[in-house]
Amino acid sequence: MPDITESRRITRHRPEDFEGMRAAGRLVAEALDMITAHVQPGVTTAALDRLCHDFVRDHGAIPASLGYQGYRHATCISPNHVVCHGIPGDRRLAEGDIVNIDLAVIVAGWHGDSSRMYGVGPVGTLAQRLMDVTHEAMMRGIAAIRPGATVGDIGHAMQRHVEAERFSVVREFCGHGLGRTYHAAPDVPNYGRPGEGAVLRPGMFLTVEPMVNAGRPAVKVLADGWTAVTRDRSLSAQFEHSVGVTETGVEIFTSSPAGYTRPPYG
Repeated sequence: MPDITESRRITRHRPEDFEGMRAAGRLVAEALDMITAHVQPGVTTAALDRLCHDFVRDHGAIPASLGYQGYRHATCISPNHVVCHGIPGDRRLAEGDIVNIDLAVIVAGWHGDSSRMYGVGPVGTLAQRLMDVTHEAMMRGIAAIRPGATVGDIGHAMQRHVEAERFSVVREFCGHGLGRTYHAAPDVPNYGRPGEGAVLRPGMFLTVEPMVNAGRPAVKVLADGWTAVTRDRSLSAQFEHSVGVTETGVEIFTSSPAGYTRPPYG
């Protein structure tokens, strides 16, 4: 059985459990690779959701968000000023939009969770810079992961980079533990102080998922109970990887098999 750290209820998984996370992470990354060519002007967010849903099912897996707390879709799709948890629907993407597609899958009981930003055709300078800074923040957060580090170290690395670029970090949402459970301890905030928070140990599985606003950090959740938007309607971006703490550092489970990192892809 996995070792449970009783004081924080954080699961420390066995070395062999990494194989399950690699399989789940690879599938979600393959789905996000697949959808790239379909993010075009005129496509609806519902159509993109259906493509991801069918891809996951065709590969013998389960979309983790489908039915989760009553949610009815395989993905969250969040354009422009939508921070996260955008509900797929009839909205058609337009040239110049930026959009986050967030997908989680279950493969043989293991959860892979990742999201990427996509540009819809050519995008503006601010939008491109926002996506670049957000991706770099995620990678700096991941680079801070090693045994003995803390979740505060992760958040601090991301926050420092974002604010140095004169953007802002969203406080209301954060990364999380995962594995055989979709959302587990510890929370992984996108801001923090070095040395604070849960201590990282080998076998811990986490998501690192900075949400970055071009304007102020404040967000609000719409009446649907899911969709979070920037209060000042400024652009927002997010990237997310699932990772595992190893004996010497960190392993990313959701890297793109196609080599896609940040847009423009290909």
